[in-house]
Formats: sequence, C-alpha cells, structure tokens
Amino acid sequence: MTERLHLGVALDGYGWHPQAWRATPDPVAESMLTGGYWADVAATAERGLLDFLTIDDTLMPQPGRREAIDPRRLAGRGDAVLVAARIAPATRHIGLIPVATVTHTEPFHISKAIATLDYVSRGRAGWQARVSATTHEAALFGRREVSGDLFDEAVDYVEVVRRLWDSWEDNAVIRDAATGRYIDRDKLHYIDFTGRYFAVKGPSITPRPPQGQPVVAALAHASRIYEFAAASADLVFVTPTDDTPLRAILDELDQRLKVYADVVVAFGGDTDFRSDAHVFGGSAAELVDLLLDWQQQGVHGARLRPAVNAVDLPVIVDTVVPLLQQRGVFRSRYRDGETLRERLGLPIAPNRYAAVPT
Repeated sequence: MTERLHLGVALDGYGWHPQAWRATPDPVAESMLTGGYWADVAATAERGLLDFLTIDDTLMPQPGRREAIDPRRLAGRGDAVLVAARIAPATRHIGLIPVATVTHTEPFHISKAIATLDYVSRGRAGWQARVSATTHEAALFGRREVSGDLFDEAVDYVEVVRRLWDSWEDNAVIRDAATGRYIDRDKLHYIDFTGRYFAVKGPSITPRPPQGQPVVAALAHASRIYEFAAASADLVFVTPTDDTPLRAILDELDQRLKVYADVVVAFGGDTDFRSDAHVFGGSAAELVDLLLDWQQQGVHGARLRPAVNAVDLPVIVDTVVPLLQQRGVFRSRYRDGETLRERLGLPIAPNRYAAVPT
C-alpha cells in the first residue's frame, strides 16, 4: 500500500504574502480579528480533509521580529490560542495547533490553555512553542532582559507543561454521588519541578487533556532548534530552500520526530517576497510532484502556507488535495472520533504519575 502523505496548513492573518490584505476581497467586512473569519477559513481547510491547521502568533503586532511598524503591512492580531478555541466548536475533525510563546510567559498558563483547547475540540489540540529573542519584545513585559540559552529555557518550559498535563490521572474525576466525592485526591499529583528557570509545584487546575499529551510542535531552521525539537516536540516543521536542501536538514534531525516540510504557496503568481520558507509559484500539479518528491526523501508530510488565504487555500483544497487523492496518497474522508495524536501516528501518552498495575 502506498504510504499516505500528511498535509497541514499554516495560517497567519490574511496570508503569508506581506500584502495579502490587499488581495483579500473585503478585508474590512472579512476582518481577521473576527471569529467568523477564522471559522470560515477553518471550514475550508477541513473541507480539504487536512490533518491540522496552525495559527501563527508572535509578541509583535506584525509578522517577524522588527520593532518598527511598517504602515504598508497588516498590523494587529488576535491571540492564537483563543482563536483556536473559537474555531474548535465550528469544526469536527481538523487538528488545531496555535503558536504560543514561551519566553516571558508562564508554563502554568499555557498548560491549562492548551488542555482546555483539547477539551473544547475533543482531542484535536496541539501547541507550537516559540521563543522570543529581542530586547524590544522583552520591553513589552518590563520584566527582564533576554539572556542565556532561550532554547535551554524552552526545554524546561515544555517539560513543566507536559508534567502539568499529567498531574491529574485520567480517572481522577469520579463524581461518586453516593459518597459525595467529586474527585479522587490520590490521583492528583504535585509535579514539584525545580530547574534552572522554573520551580513549579502543581497540580494543574485543569484535568488531564483527552489526548493525555496534546501534540507539541516546533518550527526549526537551524541545528540548535533541531536539538530543541528532538528534546521537546512531537513534530517539527522545517524549511527547505535552494540554499538548505531537504536532505541536509533530514540528516541533522532526530529520526523519532515527525517531520513536516514547509512551503509558501502562491498560485496567484506573485512570488517576489521574502520568506523563511521556499516560496512556490507553480501549478497545483507541480506542487504535488514536489510534495511527493519530499515524501520520497523521508518527510512525514508537508505544511502549506497560503500566500493569500482567499486565493490559495481554495486551490489547495479543491485542486491539490484531489490530485493527491488520485495518486493514492491522501485520505478520502476523516475517521470519526480520531484524535490528532492518532491521526499523526503518535503513540498513546502514558501518565508519568499513574501507578503501574502489578
């Protein structure tokens, strides 16, 4: 049987082109700050039977890390985790992976936010962890200057989040009306994490998520981030380019990771803009050939970034996906009740604090 290709889509504002807002039919009526806009985009992605969608986020009002605001580019964004929570009840199957920054924020808050998203979506949640390296982003919080190895801190951060997800056993909530006990206190656990960057007692205020461990992702461009992904993530998004071919990236990665190759797709023809990922401006059939070539090289799947959501996402859904189906490498329907972990082929996540049956 032909190996199935996994396919996700990365969403950011009106698209990844710096002028995507100008190519959107009515960016005022269809404001990307409204729940309706995101629900419509998610419904389109789900119509294409995609594995998941990611929602980008940074600590700056515009994409990138620049302090200066460019008046020609889209400015302003909603919180990605809250946007994902809005999308969840408007969809049934597609996975939801918002970005949330670890630097300057607290793992306790992210753990309960993503756990809540997993409940709202019935086991379809993930989280893309991101660091913040600039002094002007640090100044937004007024708490501390950026120093040390941010990815070393991020490893501890993700570990705390994962332990908090495990701090309730799956059957901690018993709701025993006869005895009047709602929870079994023996199945709630202090995590007592003490490291270089955090000292967190726990437990979480949110019961263990339906997936046990929601999917953790990382976007990686270089060796140090590949190491972070290997230590902390379930899947990694990589950015092959002419200067850094896919084979060279795969040779550096931990083989246990699920690897998705990122590509910006611009079917409208305008590819003259900068991106950290390869910008593709060919036909849908040529994109399919590229994706299958990457699959042969060893990626688990691909994450497509529409240059303009209103233009490129429908082509992905209505042309690229059918071509992949014709090649026998993409699903024809979702499986009811499937969690995101199951769809990605990730193992069941045991609770580290639960007693092992003897």
